[in-house]
Amino acid sequence: VGFSGLRPVLAALEAGKVVALANKETLVAAGSIVTQVMKEHGGAILPVDSEHSAIFQCLLAAQGNEVEKIHLTASGGPFRTWDRQSIAAAKASQALRHPNWDMGAKVTIDSATMMNKGFEVIEARWLFDIAPSRINVVVHPESIIHSMVQFSDGSVLAQMSNPDMRIPIQYALSYPFRIDLNTSRISFPELMQLTFEKPDLKRFPCLQIAFDAVGKGGNATCMMNGANEIAVSAFLDDRIRFGAIPEIISETVSKCTFLKEPTIEDIFQTDAQSKEIAGAIVKKYLI
Repeated sequence: VGFSGLRPVLAALEAGKVVALANKETLVAAGSIVTQVMKEHGGAILPVDSEHSAIFQCLLAAQGNEVEKIHLTASGGPFRTWDRQSIAAAKASQALRHPNWDMGAKVTIDSATMMNKGFEVIEARWLFDIAPSRINVVVHPESIIHSMVQFSDGSVLAQMSNPDMRIPIQYALSYPFRIDLNTSRISFPELMQLTFEKPDLKRFPCLQIAFDAVGKGGNATCMMNGANEIAVSAFLDDRIRFGAIPEIISETVSKCTFLKEPTIEDIFQTDAQSKEIAGAIVKKYLI
């Protein structure tokens, strides 16, 4: 988890390896550099995230047809139906109660802020070489459709399964083959309904922060990632309130040195700078 995954992924790609990537922050912090290294050395990245695995599978079925839009689904996390004031005052114990997935603490908090979905937008931009403006986030609380791909004729392909991370993990490891897996199968008569909602960017500002950062380009997403790591750590330690997380990230990004075309050395310096700045900002929000 975190920026620490970047160096080993780069080393594997430089060695021409196939990487089954579960670490979001690698592409969030240095997507342009990572994908360039992959191309130069003949490596490959296979997505392990359920959403990106879904997109990958839909693109395989599309047989090269032009993609109009990607629809990334989001569960909405534990605070999907909460009002802004309640979300801002949420405790770590509440934020860690994800309704559908059993994940580590850092990823679960990122899901509660919807920064996790922002990370996935950035990942999709680099994994599938698609402009951020063509990536749409849709809240789907049942977590049955893991993502969808829309084509130029209006057709949409979706990948569906019960929420079980063993499925995308195994597919990355066994690709291009599917092998038997003892998971619960979807019972369509029992589903009753599949729900879709537009994400509320006022209640979940981290998602907007991520869209702004990937739109700006350069090292902006690296700044955002470093600040998020510091803010989430402080929240899990009960040092700040939940609502302070996006405020700390936004202020950090505004104070970091922006570089339009960063080198890998710049990325490591940006990570260090953003974490130092965020650490200082956290002190203003201590509870």
